[in-house]
Amino acid sequence: MPYSDKDMFHLAVDCVIFGFDGEHLNLLLYKRDFEPEKGSWSLMGGFLQKKETLDDAAYRVLARITGMRDIYMEQLSAFSEVDRDPAARVVSMAYYSLINIQDYREDLLKKHGAQWFSINEIPSLVFDHSEIVDKALRRLKRRAKYQPIGFELLPETFTITQLRLLYEAIYQEKLEPANFRRKIISMNLLDRLPIKDMSNSKKGAYLYAFNKERYEEYEASGYSFEL
Repeated sequence: MPYSDKDMFHLAVDCVIFGFDGEHLNLLLYKRDFEPEKGSWSLMGGFLQKKETLDDAAYRVLARITGMRDIYMEQLSAFSEVDRDPAARVVSMAYYSLINIQDYREDLLKKHGAQWFSINEIPSLVFDHSEIVDKALRRLKRRAKYQPIGFELLPETFTITQLRLLYEAIYQEKLEPANFRRKIISMNLLDRLPIKDMSNSKKGAYLYAFNKERYEEYEASGYSFEL
């Protein structure tokens, strides 16, 4: 039998799922209901199936956990320390995804024993999952500066303040409001809508929408997003 003299091991995917609640960047975790480390907090994941690619497996896990399929996902890195899982030799390909937290189904939280945690209050995680999350956060910060992926974490319409709070949550630093507004408006990537969000003041704040088609046209002509 070909390869019969080769070592055998398991291949898995682990998914870092980020969401934004209006103030904080959040991470979706669940309590493991099987050994090893039963009852510990963990990333969402699963093993690669015979007829799947790694991307297929990650999308399957994300769909099962979030109930959504059309979401942003990016392959992060492989994690292959020999003793990373005490039950067996497991190599994991990590992915991270960005979802609009308002679209997440509450029934799935209960079904999977899942919970959202602020990235500043992440509990102790199993195996090397803290290392995976740290790497995903670093990747997200880099991507958000040079690509408009941050909009994946927002509803279709938002205020400039909500957008600024999102980037503050990603960068973990305060941004000067006037400078941020001037910069983002100058990019000509937002469409101002003729309606206002009246929830925070009597005057209200105009709602905006990200114009993805315009961004793609700009990008095709050599435009470089930088925030």
